[in-house]
Amino acid sequence: MNFLVIGAGGREHALVWALNRSAKVGRVYCAPGNAGIAKIAECVPLKEGDFAGIAEFCQDKQIDHVVVGPEAPLAAGIADFLTARNICVFGPSQSAAKLEASKHFTKEFCARHAIPTAASMSFAQSELANCLAYVRAQPMPLVIKADGLAAGKGVTIAADQTMAEQAVNEAFSGRFGDAGARLVIEEFMPGVEASLFAACSGRDFCLLGTAQDYKRVGDGDQGPNTGGMGAISPAPALSQALIDKTLQTIVQPTLDGMAAEGAPFTGFLYAGLMVHGDDVRLVEYNVRFGDPECQVLLPLMTTDMAEIIAACAEGRLGQLEVERSTRTGVGVVLASEGYPGSVNCNSVINIPDALAAHTDVLIFHAGTQALDDGTFRPTGGRTLNIVARGANRDEARDRAYDAVKQVDWPGGFCRSDIGL
Repeated sequence: MNFLVIGAGGREHALVWALNRSAKVGRVYCAPGNAGIAKIAECVPLKEGDFAGIAEFCQDKQIDHVVVGPEAPLAAGIADFLTARNICVFGPSQSAAKLEASKHFTKEFCARHAIPTAASMSFAQSELANCLAYVRAQPMPLVIKADGLAAGKGVTIAADQTMAEQAVNEAFSGRFGDAGARLVIEEFMPGVEASLFAACSGRDFCLLGTAQDYKRVGDGDQGPNTGGMGAISPAPALSQALIDKTLQTIVQPTLDGMAAEGAPFTGFLYAGLMVHGDDVRLVEYNVRFGDPECQVLLPLMTTDMAEIIAACAEGRLGQLEVERSTRTGVGVVLASEGYPGSVNCNSVINIPDALAAHTDVLIFHAGTQALDDGTFRPTGGRTLNIVARGANRDEARDRAYDAVKQVDWPGGFCRSDIGL
C-alpha cells in the first residue's frame, strides 16, 4: 500500500513514522511535510488546500490511502473532493467534520442524541447585546468559545464577568476572524481534562488510546493557551471503567447519530473529555488526531496503523484486534522563545546523533528547516516533540527530560512539569 499524509507538523511526522513501520506499506509521502519527515519519507511541495494538485499526485503515484492530519482541509471538504475522484481518504466528509468545525452544531447534535456535555447557549455576532445580557446572568467561571476553527486558541475560561465580557467583545470584534462570528457560552465543568482517540469506519470503531495534554504555555498551567506544550499517554485520569463509560455514552452514540443524520463518520475521532469523580462529559470533538497527543500515543500502539486504516476503508474494522503497549509515553514540546506570541526563527538547533538513535526516545519535528551542516532552524512556535517511552510515568518522564537537555538550542524553551 502507498500512503499520502497531508500536513506539516509533529502529528504528521508521527503518522508517517507509524506507517513506515508497517511491512504492508510500500511508499509513504507527505504533503508538504517538514525537515524531520523528509528523513523518513518523500515530502511533496503541495499545500494542504491544493485539492486538485493532491488528487493529481495521488493518481500519478497510485496512492492507496490519503491520511489527513489537520482539521482545516477536512472542514473545507478535502475528503469529499478526493472521494469523488475514487481516491480513498481516511478522514471525515465536510458534513461529518462539522463536529469540530462548528461548536454550535456539536451542541445541538449532543442534545439530539443525549450525549453528556456542558449546558450552553450560542449567539451570533448580531446578537451582541443578548449575549452580554446572558453572560451577566450566569455564575462564574464561564467558558466562552469561538464557534469555528481557531487553531486551539478560541476558548476563554472567564473567572469573572469583566473577563467574560471582554472575551465576548474581542471575539465579536474579529479576534478569531470568521471563527468568532458566533460564540458558544458554556457552563464551567470542574474536573480534569483528558482525551480519548478512536479510529472509525462509519458505525464501527476501535479504541486507539487515551492521553492528557498540557495546553498553557507555562509551568503549573499558567499563561495563555497554546496548541499544546506536551502530553502523556495513557491518561492518568481515565480508569478502565471511565473509558468504557465514554465509549458507551459518547463515542458509540456519536457514530450512531452521525450515521442516522446521513453523515457517517470515518477517520480519527478525538473526544475531549472532562472527568469529575465517576462522571465523564464531552468538552469538544476533534475530527483528527490531536497534536501533541498523537506523538505520545502512536509509539504505544502495537497493532499496525496501516492495517487499521485499511480495515476502516474495507469495512472490516469490527474483525480487527487492536492492541496497545502497557508502557507509558511522555512528550515534551520544545518551542521558540516568545511562543505563543511572536517568535524569533533565526536560532539554530543541534540534535546529537546519539540522541536520535536512542531506542526509547523519539524526536518528531513540528516546524523545522534543515541546514547544510546537519542542524536545523525553527520555522514557527512549536518546533520539536521529544517523546520517551518507559515502564511507568516516572521512567518515561525522566527519559524525556534527559533527552531535552541534550538538544542544543539556546533559542528554545519547554515546560518542566509535563507528566506531573
